[in-house]
Amino acid sequence: MTDDPLIALRPWEAPEVTSWGRLPMNAVDRRSGVLPLDGDWRFQLLPAPDAPVGGSWSSAYVPGAWTVQGTDDLPQYTNVRMPFPEYPPHSPAANPTGVYEREVDVPAEWAGRRIVLQVGAAESVLLVHVDGRPVGVSKDSHLAAEFDLTGRVRAGTRSVVRLTVVKWSDASHIEDQDQWWHGGITRSVLLYATDPLHLADVTVRASRSGELRVDCRVRDAAGALPEGWYVSGELEGHLLTQDAEFDRFNAEDERVSDFLGEARLRTVVEDVRTWTAETPELYSLTVRLHRADGTVTDTSRHRTGFRDVEITGRDLLVNGERIFVRGVNRHDFHPLTGRTVSYDDMRADLITLKRFGFNAIRTSHYPSDPALYDLADELGFYVVDEADIESHDHAHEIADDPRYVNAFVDRVSRMVLRDKNHPSVVIWSLGNESDYGANHDAAAGWVRRHDPTRPIQYEGAAKLDWADPSVASDIACPMYASLEECVEHALSGRQTKPLIWCEYSHAMGNSNGTLADHWAAIESTPGLQGGFIWEFWDHGILQRVNDGRPVGRGGVGLYDNGVAAPGHRWAYGGDFGELLHDGAFIADGVVFPDRTPKPVMYEHREIAAPVRIECFRHEGIVLGNHQHFRGLAWLAGAWELSLADGRTLTAPAELPDLRPGETAAVPLPFELPEEGGEAWLTLRVTTAGDEPWAPRGTVVCLPQVRLREAVPQAPVRVKNRSVEVDDDGLLVHPLLTCAPTLSLWRAPTDNDELGGTAPRWRDWGLDALVRKVTDVRRSPGRVTVHAEYACEAGVVRHLQVFTAVEGAVHVAESAELPDELDDVARVGSVFETVAGLDLMEWYGQGPWESYPDRAFGAPVGHHSVPVDGLFTPYLRPQESGGRYGVRHFTLSAPDATGLAVVLDEPRQVGVSRYRAADLTGVTHHDELVPRAGCVVHIDAAHRGLGTASCGPDTTASYLVAPGVHRWSWTLRAL
Repeated sequence: MTDDPLIALRPWEAPEVTSWGRLPMNAVDRRSGVLPLDGDWRFQLLPAPDAPVGGSWSSAYVPGAWTVQGTDDLPQYTNVRMPFPEYPPHSPAANPTGVYEREVDVPAEWAGRRIVLQVGAAESVLLVHVDGRPVGVSKDSHLAAEFDLTGRVRAGTRSVVRLTVVKWSDASHIEDQDQWWHGGITRSVLLYATDPLHLADVTVRASRSGELRVDCRVRDAAGALPEGWYVSGELEGHLLTQDAEFDRFNAEDERVSDFLGEARLRTVVEDVRTWTAETPELYSLTVRLHRADGTVTDTSRHRTGFRDVEITGRDLLVNGERIFVRGVNRHDFHPLTGRTVSYDDMRADLITLKRFGFNAIRTSHYPSDPALYDLADELGFYVVDEADIESHDHAHEIADDPRYVNAFVDRVSRMVLRDKNHPSVVIWSLGNESDYGANHDAAAGWVRRHDPTRPIQYEGAAKLDWADPSVASDIACPMYASLEECVEHALSGRQTKPLIWCEYSHAMGNSNGTLADHWAAIESTPGLQGGFIWEFWDHGILQRVNDGRPVGRGGVGLYDNGVAAPGHRWAYGGDFGELLHDGAFIADGVVFPDRTPKPVMYEHREIAAPVRIECFRHEGIVLGNHQHFRGLAWLAGAWELSLADGRTLTAPAELPDLRPGETAAVPLPFELPEEGGEAWLTLRVTTAGDEPWAPRGTVVCLPQVRLREAVPQAPVRVKNRSVEVDDDGLLVHPLLTCAPTLSLWRAPTDNDELGGTAPRWRDWGLDALVRKVTDVRRSPGRVTVHAEYACEAGVVRHLQVFTAVEGAVHVAESAELPDELDDVARVGSVFETVAGLDLMEWYGQGPWESYPDRAFGAPVGHHSVPVDGLFTPYLRPQESGGRYGVRHFTLSAPDATGLAVVLDEPRQVGVSRYRAADLTGVTHHDELVPRAGCVVHIDAAHRGLGTASCGPDTTASYLVAPGVHRWSWTLRAL
């Protein structure tokens, strides 16, 4: 038996024990008197928490997970399944335990002061010792734990601090979140000192009316509070007054003892600047605690925003206005350090989101690093603050298990106590994917009593009946409910709460189809207010290929634009040798692991555009302000007119003075040329000045309208020129190495695979079609080829007519799909070019990747991208790099030679260095070998992307149906 009381307590096996010796959570914000303890600590990794500490020490950097710092305990990814078989509350006997130790020199000037140790986060059980003596225990991997070391350390001397972190525990069963499993101390460690008479908590409530109330709780570590203490407050030079009525009430309140004091400060700010995500106005607030002689014993500094959040009927209101929630789910993640993120990392995250039109964050599925909320206050985001509760694998049992009720209430209440003063936090979430039971109701009851100023949401409570008023969720917050289902609910007359998806549009691989369709419905359907895309990051960990280990903190510079450097890769589930894992399901973000935006970000930017072109009339363009609180003065504009003949005209744009929701007509900036074919007008909207999240000139959106449609022109046949077709009915052309043939297959996306369509395609044999020529007919200047492509579902009849036209070859094609092929990937042509064609230029949608159900954010224009830059490196190789709505394109060499293709109508076009078989034959990009030439797809029809890896598939209008498909194109040499 051990004589260590913390080990003897065995807290990793005791769900009723949430802490021991840990101080209560509070919202006091101290910026001085802090001694950082981050850096290298002595470290040992033990096989179990009760294993003896040996004599050999290595080092580990704090903050940081040991799983990415060279230990043999490597990251593991599971989604629902626990990584060990034991049922709650049990944990495995093989339980990695990290022992961190270092000397700390306690400043001599701290003599007579109260000294506190703060550990920002530890996964999952923390045991604290100082100079060999036990101090305390804490659970909850994503909130700070504080311990009073007064009397255990002496100012001016050196002490040894030991932090023991046990990886698995009863608490792991309620931290079963869709992310990597790590172990270690993942947020900063520090000491701070206060006067014995100190602020125990500060609660700030600031409403849009300008009323400010500050409630203070005061304690004295020496015992009873001294006579005559008082608090004062200052709001940007304006002094707050102490509420005498409140003080008299407390003097008579038996609940207030001699050891706890309470005081309330009030003021009213005239002409208050209110806080919203669009206008994040903050005031500096300072709260001071005084002794009777006026000396200041403690100070708390805050940045306060005046705003109200309320639910009226089925609308969520901010400052009385119904808002749209354009949100994303965000984990704390970094490809080198795992769960540890710096202030600069978080600021860069939020700046990226702000630039692409997001205004809300759900802290999936635990409270984020405290600095994130400061940044959200400053930059302007609505935050759904989520408690560290997810019991996915054992949700039903744990939801009503009384052994876990303390943990549920503890985690929810500590989150609220820490984050309650942030104006950005507008909703409290009770956690994620933990079923629904008495433990949730207990936690919700505490929140409603402590903070009635914000609503509560929890998907598990609302999912059985979105309209049920009795459950612990003020918001109907479905997870991956179909758009049709949500619209039907909003129109049914049964809706009683705002409907805001907590998760929708799963961003795994090449995904997020129908996002624009969702928002068209949201903006036109009362009762729908938006949702949170899953999710921000691809959680790829940078890995060395040669030894399979994480690169760790030294890997800066080994990735760029979403691509890992040679000899490295983005690791996902299974890449660290773990047998139990959930593969690439961890790669489901709107940005790559290095924060490079995926193409869907441009889609979202246009969907969220603050200024839009409502319509085109002969007298001009109608513009609209689609913000909730802000005018257009912060924006600048420029007009661009793109003509199909290659010309682009530009002119300055003066944006009208529009309040939110207003529209106005502005004159056409150009006299439309009579010639030039199809014409598109784009308003390039940029920041007019420097914003906290973007310098002057940053693109905000690119709304566009078509002014003139294309006029089809048939190519002129030349009978005296032959078309060369070989005996197999294949076109022979000097610029092609593989002739155009029929393609019904794409390298399956993650949605194709997990949604079940790719297995069906393989069963049909679409990846291995057998071509048989049935007839070749030749006439002057024309060759007609009939072919059949056999597959398990039947025969596809394919017709190609090659015609000589004006220095080129016109290819007219049709494909007849049997009824059994009712949902294929594509119908179109595929061919390959000679080497050296390295630049693609086109007129159509772009410049970034787009597909039929994800093309709203790709404006029509003249675009130019190197062929190698067309490819999108989704973590698992798959179909990517397509461009939707292409009218014509060229592929050229540096000397301007190459080929040009003119399409009969806007088509889906893909140009890549890889065949579909190349992409499906590997699991990571470092295994791909690019081809010298280009693989070109021209599609008559291409299946939408959907989000079926986790959520609804694409809608019927984006499926490729059986029957006859026709398309044509003209190929010529440059």
